[in-house]
This record gives sequence, C-alpha cells and structure tokens, in this order.
Amino acid sequence: MKKLLLVLFTLLGLQSFSQTYSLSDFEPKEMHNSIRLSYLVVNQPVNKVSYDLDPKMGFVGLNYNIPINDWLYTGAGFHGAITGDQGGLFTLGVNLGVNLPLYKNLFFDANVHFGGGGGYRTLVNGGGILIPNIGLQYKKNNFAFGVQYTYVNFFTGIQKNDNVSFFVEIPSLLRTSSYADAQKTFIVNNKSKDEFWKRPAVKSVQQITFDYFFPFGNSRTDSSTEPDYQQIEHTLSVLGFEYQKYINSNTFIYAHVDAMYGGLTAGFMDVFFGAGKNFIETKHINFFGKFGIGAAGGRIYPEGGLTMYPNVGFDVKLTDKFGISAHGGLHKSLGGIASFEALTTGFSLKYYGLSGGVTHPFTEEKQHKIKTQGIQLSAQNQTYFDVAKFGIPASNLQLIALKVNYDITNRFYLAGEASFAYKGKSGGYAHGIFGLGLKSNRFANEKLSLFAEAAAGVAGGGRVDSGEGVLIRPTAGINYHLTDDFSFNIAGGQMWSPFGNVNSTNINIGISYGISILNAKK
Repeated sequence: MKKLLLVLFTLLGLQSFSQTYSLSDFEPKEMHNSIRLSYLVVNQPVNKVSYDLDPKMGFVGLNYNIPINDWLYTGAGFHGAITGDQGGLFTLGVNLGVNLPLYKNLFFDANVHFGGGGGYRTLVNGGGILIPNIGLQYKKNNFAFGVQYTYVNFFTGIQKNDNVSFFVEIPSLLRTSSYADAQKTFIVNNKSKDEFWKRPAVKSVQQITFDYFFPFGNSRTDSSTEPDYQQIEHTLSVLGFEYQKYINSNTFIYAHVDAMYGGLTAGFMDVFFGAGKNFIETKHINFFGKFGIGAAGGRIYPEGGLTMYPNVGFDVKLTDKFGISAHGGLHKSLGGIASFEALTTGFSLKYYGLSGGVTHPFTEEKQHKIKTQGIQLSAQNQTYFDVAKFGIPASNLQLIALKVNYDITNRFYLAGEASFAYKGKSGGYAHGIFGLGLKSNRFANEKLSLFAEAAAGVAGGGRVDSGEGVLIRPTAGINYHLTDDFSFNIAGGQMWSPFGNVNSTNINIGISYGISILNAKK
C-alpha cells in the first residue's frame, strides 16, 4: 500500500512540474469574435391544434460568432421565448454565415442556424430547428445592427413561420495561442520586447450555483401534472452555471443558466443576462448586488417566458483563485399571464481568473508568473438508444451538444456540456452535465489519444422519464488529431437517471477546437 501511494504521489508531482518559458515562445492569436442578440415575432399554428394557443410568440436569440476568414463565420447560440404562452421554449444550435461589404459601412449578412429544442412537444415533435437569415448589417467601430428576413422552422413539427427580425452585435476580443502550448508556465520578464501579452488581462469569475426556490403567490404547475395547474407549495432545487466579466474594478456583466432537478417533473430551465456591482469589498469578503433579465419556464403554468432575477449576497475568498458565495433573491415572471414567482437562496463555488495578459486590468499590477490554460470547444451529435418516456413509447434520441473541456493538468480536465434533442419525438428535452475527464498521451504518430469521463447533471423535458432530472453518464472514447488545434472524436457510454427510468446506451461523434489562454498568477 505504501509503495502504491508513493507511485501515485510521484505521478502527481510529475504532472505539476513544468518548464518555464519566455513570452516570445508563444505565438499570439487575436480572435475578433462577436455577440449577436436578435428578436422576432413568430406566428403560431393556432388552426392546427385542438387547445388554446397564443397566436404570437416573441423569440430572442443570443449567438456567439467566430470568423473563419474575412467573409465566413461560424458560431453557436441559444434561442428562447419571452412573450406569448411558450415560456420554457429553448433551443441550442450551431451557425454558419457569410458577411460581405456592400458600400462603406453597409454589409450583406446571411446565415443558417441548426439545432434542437422546443417547448410544447406537440408543436415541435422531435425538436429539430432550422433558422435561415438573410439581410443587411450596418457596422461602426466593431459594433453593428441589422435587419433580416428570418424563417423559424421546427422541421420535425408544425411550429414554423417567417418574419422580419432585428439584431444588434457587440465585439468580443479573445487573445489566445495554440493548444500545443497548453499547461506551460513562464516568468514575466520586464525586458521582453513582446508587447502583445503585456496588454491588460480580463478579470472574470466562473461559478457553479446550487439554488433553492420557495414559490409563493399564484405559482402553479403545468397541465402534465395531476391535478392540472396545482399550486406549488414546496421547495424546488436548481443547479446552475454563471460567467461574470468585469468591466471596471467593481462592476461586472454576467450570463447565467439553471436547470431544476428537484420538486417538479424535470423540464424547468432559465437563462439570464445582467449586471452586478460589488458594494463592499475587502481582501477576503465581498458584498454584491446584481440584476438579471431573461427567459424561464417548463413544467409551470404556461407563460410568456420573460423573467427577472434580482439578487444580493456575499463572497468569501478562500484563495486567490477559489471562493464560496451565499446569495438570495426574487425569481419573478413578467408579462400579461405571468404567475410564477419564488424567493430564492443558495450558494456557489467560485473560480476567479485573470486571462489574456500580464497586467491587472484595473490596478495595473504586473503579474509575475503566467500559465497557459488549455481549453477545448466541441460540437457533437449524440445518439441515445431506447430512451424511456412517460405517456409515450420509448425511442432513440438524436441530440446536438456543445461542450467545453477545461484542462487541470496534461492528464485531467473538467468537462461541461449542454445538449438538446432534435429528433426522436422528444422535442424540448435537454440536459446539462459537469464531470471529470482523463486523457492519454498521443500515440500512432501523434494522431490518436484516448479519454474517459465521469459526469453528472440535470435533464428533463420531452416526456423523457428522468424523474426529477438527476442524470449520470460515464463515457470513454478516442480522439483523432487532425492538427494541434483540431480533432475528431467518438465516444460511447451509458446514461441513466437514478430517480427515473432512463438507462440508455449512447454514442457521441464530434469535432473539437483547442486553444490556450494566459492565466495570470501572483
């Protein structure tokens, strides 16, 4: 036993050992990306259903686009309902588009978005969605706005309509290097002539949140719960993720997503965007307030989806990189038929980061050591076989997934994934999972590597019988490395719900793009 422990600690020690490099050893890349927020009104197929359906739905999109060259771009994003009675309708997908100059600041812009998702299963069936857009864009100082003809087509169902959409776009600069440079460290040398990495870093916070909702007022379930539209008088449990980016020393903007795993039949989720401020900040404790606006719904009384979420709390910083947080707030639906509202409380596990430069963005303090952080972004097609459902027969499901791998060492990584169904008569099913992965060295002329993951999270919707939503999924697979940054992968595994009846074998096929970012260390 002692020999086994000695070998284990020796291996861990070797993983933590790293050679130091100079700034000039890293070839920089600037990715001039953009964040696009869109809105359109979708007319509903009221003459094709036997139940009451609001004739119009307000549909918003949030997409992150990455240029491939001067005129071609790709990306990924969410869409969701905010008006009508489709609260809880969310989609996830990928984009491919062209952007060509016409005259001065005027551009031609066209793209197509493919994904999965939905709200009422009877409207979307499998959940597959295709959204082509074509129109004009006006750019000024990297900001833009535009108008397009848009066709929202849930091609597996009857929910589809064309209309005019509007969008605004804001720039997002990301400074990176090749994934081959991941997990290396260097000492900052003030004599270096390389100015690229000497620019200010970006201060950010990433956190996993555990929240509890205490509904009040007229909060009710949807019609899938017996009896229909019953009052919600018990605690609901929610798991979420949040990303914060600081725009000055005490003010930040953020994006937040939640999924419910206890208290209701699985299927409720929300997405928020907002701003926050640190009011009292010391070395170890910080008091904050923030306000978010977004979309929410699923397994609650049919609503438009538009929801606000004010929140206050405090952080306890355990180290320079890690902390915990406690918070409370109000989750309240907005709009004409809105009824769901809940007081909330919870806690978060936080990670504080300085990335993309060697200078603190607000204090101008020089960081003494830099570590390159490896990150892999993946898009996958996932197939789940013979998935159990309630009220309808079991079937195979096809899902589109977006995944992020965050390297801890050259061997171990953290993985986060969001997946939405697009085929299999379960439109509206989605899951979000987190896990730990292990990967091998490359072999076969540096072309292949193996990996294994153990993940758990929250799933629901589309009548998939996941109980209240807890999901466990181990997988193992192989990567084929096309270049240092691009790779194809295939994996197999098993997904089951310990509090439901899902126990399904799955196969995942995807493509990954790896980057390295600089993480500053004092």
